[in-house]
Amino acid sequence: MDKTAFYSLSYGLYLLTVRDGERENGCIVNTVIQCASEPKSLSVCVINKNLTCDLLRATGRFNVSVLPETTPFGLFRHYGMQSGRDVDKFAGDDATPRLSNGLRYLPFAPAVFACRVVSSQDLGSHTLFIAEVEDAIRQNDLAPATYAYYQSSIKPAPAPAQTKTTVWRCKVCGYEYVGEELPADFECPLCHHGPEDFEKISG
Repeated sequence: MDKTAFYSLSYGLYLLTVRDGERENGCIVNTVIQCASEPKSLSVCVINKNLTCDLLRATGRFNVSVLPETTPFGLFRHYGMQSGRDVDKFAGDDATPRLSNGLRYLPFAPAVFACRVVSSQDLGSHTLFIAEVEDAIRQNDLAPATYAYYQSSIKPAPAPAQTKTTVWRCKVCGYEYVGEELPADFECPLCHHGPEDFEKISG
């Protein structure tokens, strides 16, 4: 199987936010689609190992903020390149507002959706959630970011290698593994992609 074939699929980029009591989290996803027009429904796949997935299973509610092309890389790094199990991503954050459902959303997102899960299915690495849209808000006309646009125009270019140390960089999130060989069963600790998504950049 040629896994690079999957790179031809087109994806949008979104901030998925959840909350269970006082604990809340958000993560970057590229798996949101409209799956039905009546009732208005969205689906999203979330990595099973993520805290976001745990909170979503527990509460059955989430918000989706569509990320525009103007989204700074720092937001992708904050929500997509660290685990909510290790960091409270909303600690001290009084600026990110909430919808009436109590969940956070991005005020600069072109559109925001408030959703209630009606069914879910464990697919192995991810869980698929099907949800009815309880509210949809159009906030502006900014162009939504795609995964291809993120790769070409938002993600910083790799810095030139300064040493002879062998480094393997994740092509998805930028995580770097230092070592002569990348283990065959290696999994990126940030985005959970395997060795097929790493490239050798020095050594």
